[in-house]
Amino acid sequence: MATVRPMTFQISIRNTLFPLLVLAVRGISAQSAPAPPSTSETMVVLGSATPVPLAESPRSVEVLPLQGKSLAAESPQDFLRQDSSAFLEERGAGGGQADIVLRGGSFEQTLVLLNGFRINDAQTSHHNLDLPVPLEAMHSIQVLEGAGSTLHGVDALSGVVDFLTAAPDHDSVFLRAGEGSFESNEETLLAAATRGKWSGRATAERNFSTGFMADRDYRNEDASGESWSASRFGVTDLLFAASDRAFGANQFYGDYPSWERTKGWFAAARQELGSHTVAAFGYRRHTDDFVLFRDDPALYENNHIDGSWQASLRHTLNLPANSLLLMGLEADGDSIQSYNFSGGVRSFALGIHARNRGAGYVDFDWNPPNRRWNFSAGAREEIFSGGAQAVFSPELAGSLRLTHQLKLRASGGYGFRIPTYTDLYYADPTTLGNPHLKPESAWSGDGGADWAPSSRVTLSVTGFYSQQHDTIDYVKSATVPNAYLPASCEINGVQAANVWCADNLNGLHFAGVESTFTWIPAKSQTIRIAWTGLHGAQSALHGLESEYVFNYPVENIHATWTATLPHNFAIINAVQLAQRYQQTVYPVWSATATHDAGKIRPYLRLSNLSNTGYQEISGVNMPSRTIMGGIALQFGE
Repeated sequence: MATVRPMTFQISIRNTLFPLLVLAVRGISAQSAPAPPSTSETMVVLGSATPVPLAESPRSVEVLPLQGKSLAAESPQDFLRQDSSAFLEERGAGGGQADIVLRGGSFEQTLVLLNGFRINDAQTSHHNLDLPVPLEAMHSIQVLEGAGSTLHGVDALSGVVDFLTAAPDHDSVFLRAGEGSFESNEETLLAAATRGKWSGRATAERNFSTGFMADRDYRNEDASGESWSASRFGVTDLLFAASDRAFGANQFYGDYPSWERTKGWFAAARQELGSHTVAAFGYRRHTDDFVLFRDDPALYENNHIDGSWQASLRHTLNLPANSLLLMGLEADGDSIQSYNFSGGVRSFALGIHARNRGAGYVDFDWNPPNRRWNFSAGAREEIFSGGAQAVFSPELAGSLRLTHQLKLRASGGYGFRIPTYTDLYYADPTTLGNPHLKPESAWSGDGGADWAPSSRVTLSVTGFYSQQHDTIDYVKSATVPNAYLPASCEINGVQAANVWCADNLNGLHFAGVESTFTWIPAKSQTIRIAWTGLHGAQSALHGLESEYVFNYPVENIHATWTATLPHNFAIINAVQLAQRYQQTVYPVWSATATHDAGKIRPYLRLSNLSNTGYQEISGVNMPSRTIMGGIALQFGE
C-alpha cells in the first residue's frame, strides 16, 4: 500500500478528502472502497460497511459539519438541535449533563461514539454525552436514525451519534476567550502541526459560570491529543483525552440542592494492517461523585468508578459486480466499583460488578457502478458473559434512484440494549433498581424519499415505526392501589408507593414522520426547516407514571436562517418549537454573529432571546436569556 500524508485524511462539505473517515470510523482503507467521490460530496460512515456519498446512503443519516463553526456554539451537542428527530434533554448550560432522544426512544437507547469508539457509560446513560474531546478538536457529527445494532452493537436501539475528529493539513494555533451572562467564561487553546508522514493536534478548553439560579454553577475542563502517522502497514491513529466537570445539580434528580462532579479519560489506538484490515482498541475510565445535599455532604454521598474496554478486528473483501463483504469481530467489557457514604459510614451503592461480551458480524453491500440503486444486508451475533442469552441482530437497507432528482430508500433492523448498573442496582428513598431486568430490544423500519429539484432546493421526508420489547423504565403510582405496582417496587416484601421502580414494559410502539426542507434563495443565504412529528403507545403503562419513556416530543421543529455577509461575517438565526408529551409547546430563539476568517475573529452568541421559561426534563429549569461574546485568534490558517 502506498503511503499517504496524514494531512490528506480530511472530509468536509466543500473539500472531500475521505480516507480519514474510512480509517477513523469504519476501519477500512481507501483502497478497499469504491472510487473516490467528487469534491462536492459529503461522505457517510454510519449504517454502511464503507463510506458512501450522503446522496446514495440507504439509511436516514444526518451529517452536521463542525469545522470552522465552533464560534457559533457552546458545546458539540448544540449542533444536534439541527436534527429535529434528535431531542436534546439538557439540565443546564455549559455543555454539562445532557441526554439525547432519537425518534422517541429513551435517552438510554442511543449509542454515542467518538471516532467509532463506544462512549456509552456503564454506570448510567446520563453520562453518555460526557465527551472528553473539546469542540474545537471535532470535525463533524453524524447521526444514524433507527436501529444500528448490526454494525455498532449494544445500545444502538433507536440510533447512533458519532462525534468525529480529522487530521490537520497545516500548522496552526487557535486561541479563544469569551465572557457572558451569569459570570460565564470560556477559553480554548488548539495547536496543530504536520511533519512529513505525521500530523497531530493538541486541544484544551474550559468554561465556567456562577449559574443562572442557585446551585446551578458549573466548571468544565477538557483536553485531548491526537496523532496520525503513515507507515508501510497503513495509518496509525492514537488519541488520548480527559475531562473534569463539576456542577450544581439543583433539582436534577428530585427536589434536592445536589452537587456532582464527573471525571474521566479515554485512550484509543487504531492501526491499519494492509489495505483491507484494521485493528482497534480503546479504554475509558469514568468517575462520578454525587452529593445529595451540597451544604451537608456527610448526609448522603455516592461515589462511582467505572471502566470499559473495547477491541475490534475488521476485514473487507472486494467481491464481483462491485460488491463488498465486511467481516468483523468485537469484544468489550465494563466494570464498576460503587459506594455510598451516609453519616460517615461507607456501604455499597451499586456494588462491585463486571461483565463482558463478544460479537461477530458480516455485512454485504452491493453498489452498482451506475449508482441507480444499492442494497445491503447484515447480521450480528452478540454473546454475553454469565450465561446470558445471545442476541441476533439482522438488518436490511436499500435505495433506488428514480431520476437524477428523486431517490427512494428503506431500511429495517433490530436494536437492543442491556441495563446500566444504575438500572440494576441503584437504591435510595425515591428510586429502586431491579437486578432482574431483561435487556430491551426493538424492531424498527423506515421508508423515505430525497428530492432535489434544483441545486437550491432539497426536501427529505421519512416515515418510521418502532416496536419495542421489554423497554426499561422507572414507574410509580401515587394514585392507584399499590396492587398495580410491579414486583420490583417491593422493599422487604412490602410494596412501596410513590417510589420510582425500574421495570420492563411491553406494548410500546412509536410511529412518526421526519422531514427536512432546505432552500438557498441567494448565494449568501440558506433557510433550513426540520420537522418531526411522533406518536407513542401510552397504554403500556396500565395507569402507572413513567419517568423517562414518555418524555419525548410529539412535535419538534427547528428552523434556521443563515446569512453570509461581506468580509466573512455570518449571522445565524435559529428557532425551535417543541412540545413534549402532555406538555405545552414552547419556542426558543437563538442567534449568533461570527467572523470566520482572518487572524482576529470576534463572535457573539445570544441564547434564548425569546426569554422562554421551559424545561427539557421535568422539574429542571433551563437558563433564561443569555449573552456570550469574545474573540478568537487564528494563526497559520
